[in-house]
Amino acid sequence: MAYPSRPARDPLPQFVGTASPRQTDEQRQALIAFAVEQYKNGASLREIAEWSARSQTAIRRALDQGGVTRRGRGAYRQAESSHSGQRASTRTEK
Repeated sequence: MAYPSRPARDPLPQFVGTASPRQTDEQRQALIAFAVEQYKNGASLREIAEWSARSQTAIRRALDQGGVTRRGRGAYRQAESSHSGQRASTRTEK
């Protein structure tokens, strides 16, 4: 069974046509502020990149310039109590 396709997000109007290597300081500061705000509100790098018509790498750089500590990769792990009651086996050194 195939997975459904991921919906494509259109860039927000304020970012259409602003993705260029020669951004103005105002454009760069607007991107950094937007990326920091959205990331702190829980948006993923992919979502922010799509909304701002940038690559994920550009968003990573913007977050770094904004002083944001990035989250780890992947989804958060669920608490152990939600597992089926089985414990993972542990190795002991001999």
